[in-house]
Amino acid sequence: MINKISAAVIGISLLAILASCGGNSDKNNQSDKDTAITGNLILFHAGSLSVPIKEIIKEFNKEYPKVKVLAEAAGSVECARKISELKKPCDVFASADVKVIDKNLIPEYADWSIKFASNEMVIAFNEKSRKGSEINKDNWYDVLLNDKVAFGRADPDADPCGYRAVLTAKLSEKYYNKKGFADKILKKDIQHIRPKEVDLLALLESNTIDYIFIYKSVAEQHKLKYVALPDDINLKNPKLDSLYSTVSVEVKGKKPGEKKIQKGEAMVYGITIPKNAPNMKAALAFVEFFLNKTKGMKIIEANGQPSLVPSYTPTFDNLPDSLKQFATKEKSEK
Repeated sequence: MINKISAAVIGISLLAILASCGGNSDKNNQSDKDTAITGNLILFHAGSLSVPIKEIIKEFNKEYPKVKVLAEAAGSVECARKISELKKPCDVFASADVKVIDKNLIPEYADWSIKFASNEMVIAFNEKSRKGSEINKDNWYDVLLNDKVAFGRADPDADPCGYRAVLTAKLSEKYYNKKGFADKILKKDIQHIRPKEVDLLALLESNTIDYIFIYKSVAEQHKLKYVALPDDINLKNPKLDSLYSTVSVEVKGKKPGEKKIQKGEAMVYGITIPKNAPNMKAALAFVEFFLNKTKGMKIIEANGQPSLVPSYTPTFDNLPDSLKQFATKEKSEK
């Protein structure tokens, strides 16, 4: 009887040990994951991504607590210049325009880009805005031209939102058949041009300006009122790229003093890892988290930007293997 009891006790003990080992396996795997990815991660990102980026970093750190994300917001063109001209270290760059990566960083400073989200231009305002009770999709252009009203926009040489505001103005002249409108609107209130679109929010809040050319996602994140614009002018619809491309704006090029022509096209955000990223392991882990539909992209979409993942990229063959799941090699856009 004693032997049977002893055998039973030993059996139970062995089962307990095995169960304990099995129960800790996930924790051990997570622990291995945590210890493998450490250090600082330098993230340059478009100002319009500030709100979702903050949330994404918080969630990312739950999986990778030993990575300190150093996020720096600026106009996307300015971010690219920090990498190419100022040679500042950067692990991940999330741009409001994928073409900023393609034209300014590839192939010298980056090997690839992945498209991840879209957006659209709106005219945002708040309860303090003059003529706020009158403005609508059929008269916004007259309201903005009113001498008693002031509006702000981003710098076309520093921020995609800036050159997109110019393109929207030029498309509006055609759409509404308002000859001379673009020239008039772009010469008005130039003292309120700022390096990036989110810099304009403080001017709106202080009632220095009444309206902003800004992305719909930013307007919604900051609970602003806004006038939604027709697809023919809001730069939202890729199917209208042939229309959008009938207007253009001159902006700074890759090199100091150089100019380039920026044609109109649908808004497409993009992300990359520079070739000389100081913390490549953390960079890959962050981008994989960022593009995951149940993680980073879930947050991006919740903040007003439809996902484009996966989308075609001509740089597919240059992608790290772990990121190829987030792009396609064939031209079959969503």
